Amino acid sequence: MNSTSEDCTPASRKIKELRAIATAFSFLTRIPMPAFAWSEQSFRQSTAYFPLVGLVIGALAAIVFCASLALWPQPIAAVIALGTAIALTGAFHEDGLADSADGLGGGWTVEDKLRIMKDSRIGTYGSAALFLALALKLAGLATIEAAMIPLALLTAHALGRWTTLPLVQFSLYVSEGASGKPLVESVSTRRALLGSAFTVLPLLWLPGSQALGLIGLVLAIVFLSHVWLKRSIGGVTGDTLGGVNQLTECAVYLFFCAHYAA
Repeated sequence: MNSTSEDCTPASRKIKELRAIATAFSFLTRIPMPAFAWSEQSFRQSTAYFPLVGLVIGALAAIVFCASLALWPQPIAAVIALGTAIALTGAFHEDGLADSADGLGGGWTVEDKLRIMKDSRIGTYGSAALFLALALKLAGLATIEAAMIPLALLTAHALGRWTTLPLVQFSLYVSEGASGKPLVESVSTRRALLGSAFTVLPLLWLPGSQALGLIGLVLAIVFLSHVWLKRSIGGVTGDTLGGVNQLTECAVYLFFCAHYAA
């Protein structure tokens, strides 16, 4: 049997998908993964599992929130839950938000904006954006009904990571040599649907009208981000993908606050 036919067997496809899942967790989180053979192919295929990673992060943060709530008031439990999510991801997307804010806010030309984003130092725009995002998250998690916090965490983290799928599918990648570049053009319609299937799971617990409203809100964020980034820098970078993730997470908490304020 040749290698081509072996690659088409159910067992080989299962192994490829398991590697893609492990790659998604290794790329987006600090969660230890079993040793596996990393490849650019598994990196490309991993995009479909980004929302699954979001569900796991949201679930772990929700467990910590519920455990903390048994000991402390909701605002303190919210801080601990948020800290848990940041620790699990290594502030991966928060770093992207800060770099995006510095570049888009401080640069005059496309070249300047991309150069500033690559700078590891954080500036005024990045500091302000990071502070406001964290403050909004904490305020939201302290305001939403405690019983709805687990669902809010699951939904926010899944939808936030889902935004990467349409952005890399329909946008140009404009930062050369960046780690996220192989993800661009890696999302086929089939894999986009796979990622979306994970994303809608927490939405099934919401009333139909609220679920549709939340989907519409996130689609609007993705569309407006795509248009704005195309005009600003010609496409997306790894940092801007993280920035949109954070904007979406904040928007989801605001949505829950509007419907389930304590």
